[in-house]
Order: sequence, then structure tokens, then C-alpha cells
Amino acid sequence: MTTTLEANVQRLVDIEDIKILKLRYARYCDDNYDPEGIASCFTADGIWDGGPLGHAESHDGIKAFFAATPSIVLFAVHYTTNPIIEVADDTATGTWYLWQPMVLVAEQQAMWLAAHYHERYRREDDRWLIEHLKLDVKRFSPYEAGFGQVQIADLPT
Repeated sequence: MTTTLEANVQRLVDIEDIKILKLRYARYCDDNYDPEGIASCFTADGIWDGGPLGHAESHDGIKAFFAATPSIVLFAVHYTTNPIIEVADDTATGTWYLWQPMVLVAEQQAMWLAAHYHERYRREDDRWLIEHLKLDVKRFSPYEAGFGQVQIADLPT
């Protein structure tokens, strides 16, 4: 199958736009879990599925979920790496690694979070948005114990 130079360039532009969307999402998370900002990264019917960390649907649901998050998470830095993004017209899929040092409000406990993101994207009004985000938690460990001693600690509620 032969693709045109224009199609190849558009694919690369789409991939870069999705990377910027993901970086914007991470910055909103690291800005005290800005609920408006995070919701703006999703389609109106978007889904945020954090598995054991929680679940939210629609802009209103995502805003409500993240408005409550600062009462649980005092500090977090989302390092998203190793993206694989596949674009098909106005839809795309992506996987990312997440490495997240964080501090929980309760006892100001420092934690490590390691996970994979599995995402679907949709282009709306010439802009990429997250349609469905699923977080696959691999490790959630106290800083002091690390991954070797505690792989999945009690998750915050």
C-alpha cells in the first residue's frame, strides 16, 4: 500500500498533536488536579477509568472526580513516556508508560506509582481529544518500601 507524502505528514502531525494533548493532561493533573483543565482534554462523553483508583464519565463526572482528588493526593508529577500512537482518520489509539512520584494527604505518605495508559482518541472540530483513558496500575508502593517489598499498597479512597 502506497501512501502519499501529504498523508504521511498528516499522520505525523496527528501523532504530535496527540502527544501535546497528553502532556497538557499531565500538566493539569500536576496543577493540583485542575478539574476544568483535565475535563477539557476529553470528549463530552469521555471516560476516565483508573481501575482501582476510580472511574468517571462525561465532562461533569470527570470534573467532580478530579475536584475531590486534592483531598487525597497532596502532590504528584506525571511522567508519561514511550508512546505508541496509531492514527486512523479521525480516531486513534495510544499506549504510554506512567511513572508518578506522589505524596498522599494521609500522613503525607510518599508513594511511587507505575502504570500503563491505554487510550482512545477522537478528532472533533479539528482537535484531538481523549475518548477513553484506562489506567493499568502495575505498582503502587510506599517510597520507603519500594516495589520489592510492597507492589500494590492500599489504594487511596
